[in-house]
Amino acid sequence: MSDAQLQHFKQILLAWKQELMEEVDRTVHHMKEDASNFADPSDRATQEEEFSLELRTRDRERKLIKKIDKTIDRIENDDYGFCDSCGVEVGIRRLEARPTATLCIDCKTLAEIKERQTGI
Repeated sequence: MSDAQLQHFKQILLAWKQELMEEVDRTVHHMKEDASNFADPSDRATQEEEFSLELRTRDRERKLIKKIDKTIDRIENDDYGFCDSCGVEVGIRRLEARPTATLCIDCKTLAEIKERQTGI
């Protein structure tokens, strides 16, 4: 992969990370501003459920941020774009669709088949 392509993917990843970090800030602000102690149990339950959903989403995004950071490290260590399983190039089209991909399409397909068979 050329230096220009690596920089392209690094910029995509950095922009994606920035967007996720802004979402975290919005969530913190939203939860501080909208945290109310409703007298009505139904209103309180609705708010708690909303906050719970938001926190689960942020937890998934936190994990994604870690994956983005690992991917940026791979770019900087010249290890980006190669399958962790078989070592072949992952492919530009796959990386455009999923910049954090660590498996080529064949290995990912095989992993998904195994996952379905074992139910894990």
